[in-house]
Amino acid sequence: MSNRLFQGVIHQMREAIDAEIGVIDENASIIACSDLSKNGSTNEYVSLDLNDTHDIFVRDGYTYKPFGTHLKPDYAVFVEGTDEVAAKYASILAITLSSIKQYYDEKYDRNNFIKNVVLDNVLPGDIHIKARELHFGTDTSRVVLLIRILSSNDVSAYDVIQNLFPDKNKDFVFTIAESDIVLVKEVKSGIESKDLEKLARSISDTLSGEFYTRVNVGIGTVVEGVKDLARSFKEAQMALEVGKVFDTDRVIVSYDNLGIARLIYHLPTTLCETFLKEVFKKGSIESLDHETLFTIQRFFENNLNVSETSRKLFVHRNTLVYRLEKIKKLTGLDLREFDHAIIFKIALMVKEYLSSNPVKF
Repeated sequence: MSNRLFQGVIHQMREAIDAEIGVIDENASIIACSDLSKNGSTNEYVSLDLNDTHDIFVRDGYTYKPFGTHLKPDYAVFVEGTDEVAAKYASILAITLSSIKQYYDEKYDRNNFIKNVVLDNVLPGDIHIKARELHFGTDTSRVVLLIRILSSNDVSAYDVIQNLFPDKNKDFVFTIAESDIVLVKEVKSGIESKDLEKLARSISDTLSGEFYTRVNVGIGTVVEGVKDLARSFKEAQMALEVGKVFDTDRVIVSYDNLGIARLIYHLPTTLCETFLKEVFKKGSIESLDHETLFTIQRFFENNLNVSETSRKLFVHRNTLVYRLEKIKKLTGLDLREFDHAIIFKIALMVKEYLSSNPVKF
């Protein structure tokens, strides 16, 4: 569509500018020109210049002015001639075409529309109208994944993810911050959480294994149509934040699998502090050393089974029983009893939550 847009402007300006004018894309292919016979031709030498600068440059008797919204120029205008007049014409054309392209993107670009919906920048009443204009299916299932870059090299994670999901009619990729990339993925109706986690894992493994870029991925819930994408995005954000508090080692965090952590995350801090004071004697939880807390964690992971936990910890069963008795004496809670174990588990999670200073949404 950009080709037709640019060609229309070039056609209108060809008589006002007494010289050959046109537009090339990032590969230096002519996509619009006052001389229609040149459309589709490529100058590979110009392509090298495009990679280096956004400034005006001269090549083979033509003046070029790159423009675009990315670090690497998306397009460049060219004007026949190498004098100051040609440079001024090139600058004017670049400004004009850039503004027209931006207006077109805001009004008609599907990716830009999805981005605004996800960021809650579109009024609810306008979403359905705009979606119909852009031919978005109202019964299509989609999910939002938030890819947060933890460490990277010179490779653009955004470009890598775009290449992984090249179908721009079904999947949408855009950045919302220097370290945050959003993927809106079309999925089959009824897709399971484990399949979404497998998809997220493939993204993470590709970035880390091939490009040495570490990421965390938050997964929202699957929604129908377009209007609920903002909710799925907020859930993906929350998944990352809650995961950072309660599952610090997890690379993939799904909102559907947050469990009780999601409930605790929504509790007021004053209520959490009151709960801890009621559950534990003063200072009792702080008196538990690292070894004891590690023992408790393994005990929970082995479903309160004393024999299995002692085997996994490589300690005698009586040693583990002694540790559990010590915990009972300090806290008043016997972790071998299911109700006491639940209270202790929740209390530990609440303590983690209070210590994390979480970001609220």
